[in-house]
Amino acid sequence: MKPHYFYTSVTRCSNMWITPFDTSKLDRAEWSTGDFVVGRVVGERNRLYECETKTGRMADLVRGDLLVGALGKRAATLEGVGDWRATRDDLQLDALTSAGLLGRATSISPMLPELMRLDYLGHVTRNGAKLNMKDFVTAAPSRALEIPVVLVIGTSMSSGKTTAAQVIIRALTYLGVDVVAAKLSGAARYRDILKFRDAGARCVVDFVDAGLPSTVCSEERFRPAFEIMLSKIAACEAQVLVAEAGASPLEPYNGATVVEYLRDLAHFTVLCASDPYAVLGVQTAYGPGLRADLVTGPAANTVAAIGLVRELSGHLALNLLDRNTYPELVELLKQALEL
Repeated sequence: MKPHYFYTSVTRCSNMWITPFDTSKLDRAEWSTGDFVVGRVVGERNRLYECETKTGRMADLVRGDLLVGALGKRAATLEGVGDWRATRDDLQLDALTSAGLLGRATSISPMLPELMRLDYLGHVTRNGAKLNMKDFVTAAPSRALEIPVVLVIGTSMSSGKTTAAQVIIRALTYLGVDVVAAKLSGAARYRDILKFRDAGARCVVDFVDAGLPSTVCSEERFRPAFEIMLSKIAACEAQVLVAEAGASPLEPYNGATVVEYLRDLAHFTVLCASDPYAVLGVQTAYGPGLRADLVTGPAANTVAAIGLVRELSGHLALNLLDRNTYPELVELLKQALEL
């Protein structure tokens, strides 16, 4: 009987559920970032024992389930840090994200339960060769990105970037603008770009499409993937790009590379902040070279917070979850994008 596998969302670029594969244990010296591996779920179940499948749907997992994910690295400030290189002799892996980013946790927030643990059963192979995410990347012809960009950055993870991008995409769509949306850095999670599509973006792109399970990697590795993403975005031939840089530009996700490249194309920059003082921190770190046109996120949850943002940084702040701010947002976008 054919085993039942849970294909996590980092596998969505592959065809493993269509074309058969083998599972082969490899020596650690043969492992590398982006390799597809099979793990068997072990440990005591908790709320983190679930996976985001290749369709973006969440599935509950129990001990004994077989999961297919990809080796990678995560460096989340609020949740956890881990790397496949930290795997020990027991060859157990942790699910660093529900999307199938697999490695061994090295630092976990005390607010989280134990990460889902898996026994390494082997690498996904065909004809004796291991399969890697980059094996399934279809590169678009190299094209320069020339459309205006709405750039969404944050002071940290969970600062409201995806929510802000959703609201902006919906506003542009209602204005009749053809939108392409992208998450250009971060750790794999399909649901984010699916939210962009649901909000009205005609095309969506992220780093999984370019063969990376996360963008915590060297700039030398990130650059070619970034160029693939840009070419795919340009190939969509949309009118406006709404681009999210995951985490914050100061974290090791190559967000600074994204911001530096898109800075001249960015007609409107949104800074999502966890609190008003974080706005000042990012502004100080980047200096006058990065000027936000709008601050949102938890730093704009109340009129007191909005007032403090203006006092500390001079930035305009809006609570984009407040429907009453919608007309002002629309006018800002119209002016910035010359609609």
